[in-house]
Amino acid sequence: MSRRKSSKASRTLVRLVIILLLAFMFVGGAVAQQPEQPDLTIDAATRTKVIDAILKRLNDSYVFPEVAKKMEQSIRERVEKKEYDQITSSKQFASQLTKDLQAVSKDKHLRVRYSHEVIPERGPRREPTAEEREQRKRDLTWSNHGFAKVERMRGNIGYLEFFNFMDEELGADTVAAAMNFINGTEALIIDMRNNGGGNPAMVALVCSYLFGPEPVHLNDLYWREGDRTQEFWTKKEIAGKRYLNKDVYVLTSNRTFSGAEEFSYNLKNLKRATIVGETTGGGAHPGGGFRISEHFGMFVPTGRAISPITKTNWEGTGVTPDVVVPADQALLVARVMALKKLQPTLTNPDLKAGVAEEIQKLEKELNALKSKSE
Repeated sequence: MSRRKSSKASRTLVRLVIILLLAFMFVGGAVAQQPEQPDLTIDAATRTKVIDAILKRLNDSYVFPEVAKKMEQSIRERVEKKEYDQITSSKQFASQLTKDLQAVSKDKHLRVRYSHEVIPERGPRREPTAEEREQRKRDLTWSNHGFAKVERMRGNIGYLEFFNFMDEELGADTVAAAMNFINGTEALIIDMRNNGGGNPAMVALVCSYLFGPEPVHLNDLYWREGDRTQEFWTKKEIAGKRYLNKDVYVLTSNRTFSGAEEFSYNLKNLKRATIVGETTGGGAHPGGGFRISEHFGMFVPTGRAISPITKTNWEGTGVTPDVVVPADQALLVARVMALKKLQPTLTNPDLKAGVAEEIQKLEKELNALKSKSE
C-alpha cells in the first residue's frame, strides 16, 4: 500500500472510531439517535459468528464476570430455542441482542450496534498523528466542546446548558469563559436535561468551579482490567473564577445519562446543588466501543462508578431529584425557587418589585404548563 493510501486509511479509521464512540457514549441521552442507515440481510452463519464474538468479548471485558456468564447462558438458551433463526435484518438482530443482554444485566450502557459502513479493524494502539490531533481539535471546537448556551436570566440568575462532557484539556477555556460570564449572578441553573454524558475528567473540571481550592473527592471508577481504581477529585487550580457560596440548581430528565448523571449525583451527595426534574436514565458503567465484525460493534462496560459517599452508584436506578417535576417544567420551577430565595435579601425597592413581577410571570407560565399536562 502506498504512503498516501495508508494515510487515507488511517484517517478513515480514526473518523469511524470517533463516530462509533460518540454513538456509544450517548446511548441514554437525547443525542442517542443514530442517523438512519440502510439495512443488511444476514444469514445463520453471520448470526452465529456475531453471537460467539459478542459472548467472548463480554467474558473477556465486562465489568462483572459473573454477570457475563449469566448473559452467555441466557443467549445460548435462546439460540437453542431458535429464537434468532427468523431474524434476517441486521438492524433487528442488533436491537434484539441488546434487549436480551440488558434483560439479564440491567445495564443500560451495554448495547449492540449495527453499522452499514464496514467497521475497520483497529491496529495496535498508537499515538495519534499531528494531523489526527488537529482534526479532533477542529471537531471539538465545531461543537463548542458540548456547550450550547450561557445566559444571564432576569433576576440575575445564571443559566448554563451543555449536551455532553468532552475533552477537559481542549475544553478548559470554554468552561472558564462560561463560568466567568455567570460569576456575578445570584444563583446558577445548570441544565442537564439533554446531556448524554462523556468524559469523567471533564465532569470533575466543571465540578471544580463549584467548590473551593481544597480538593474534594467526587467519584471513583473501578476498572476490571488491571483490577484498578481511578479517583476523581476537584482541581486545586482552574483557569476561571469559582462559583462559591451561591445556590446551584441542576435540571434533569429521563434522558440525562452517564457522565451527566455522575455530575448530578456528585453535587447532590455533596449537598452542593438542588436537583430539579425527573429521575435520570440510570447508566453508571463506563467502558468502550468494540468491533465485533464488519458490520456489528458493541459498547461494553468495563468499569463501574463508586461514590466515596454512598459507596455505590446510580446504575439501573438513576439519580432521584430533590424536587420531582416533569422535565418541561424543571427550568421554570428552578427559576421560581431561586428568585423566591433571593427576594427577601433585596433592599433596592425597584429590584425587589422587578423580581416579584418576574416570579408572578413565571408562576403563570408554570400553571399553564401544568394545565396542559393534566
